[in-house]
Amino acid sequence: MDFLPNAISEYSEAHTTPESDLLKRLNRETNLKVMQPRMLSGHLQGRFLSLLSKLLKPKRILEIGTYTGYSAICLAEGLAEGGTLETIDNNEERLEIIKRYISEAGLNDKIIPLTGDAIELIPEIKGTFDLVFIDADKSNYLNYFNLVKDRINPGGLLIADNVLWSGKVVEGLEKNDKETEAILKFNEAFHNDPGFENVLVPIRDGLLVGRRLF
Repeated sequence: MDFLPNAISEYSEAHTTPESDLLKRLNRETNLKVMQPRMLSGHLQGRFLSLLSKLLKPKRILEIGTYTGYSAICLAEGLAEGGTLETIDNNEERLEIIKRYISEAGLNDKIIPLTGDAIELIPEIKGTFDLVFIDADKSNYLNYFNLVKDRINPGGLLIADNVLWSGKVVEGLEKNDKETEAILKFNEAFHNDPGFENVLVPIRDGLLVGRRLF
């Protein structure tokens, strides 16, 4: 996931606002107890997400892919007064750790964890969003994009993680590499959508950040 030399990554983190003690504990517990801990956003990306959210001051956030709740807590730091974040994940086994850290962060009234298939749940969630963060199964990225793009308020943000896919997006498709193919299709659709202006930020595995124009 990390393309920069270790020394540059360490320097970048050293000159980034530290993560909170609670996020450090969540990071550590995820690495100790949960499979594929690299899926967690981590310090640098987490602070970037938090900063974007604080600049936007969203009233409503939708997160697709909770994992252990690290990114949800980071994004919730920028919520406007009375704002909420709904986060969807299909893995019930991680609910205990998600709810425990949301509670410890004092965010029970702001973060709403939902369990199930996001393709089915998103249409059931009414209303519009100021910020949407996609970080779930890559094969459905384009489906998620199509479900949410018209529900983002003008001036709102759509952010997608893993859009560089460990560099595979520029290495050429291997046979039966469905996930890389899905990421490539999503990146093109997002980039070419006239309703967004966007920038691909090479933080960790790549974040594609788009602002809804109309």
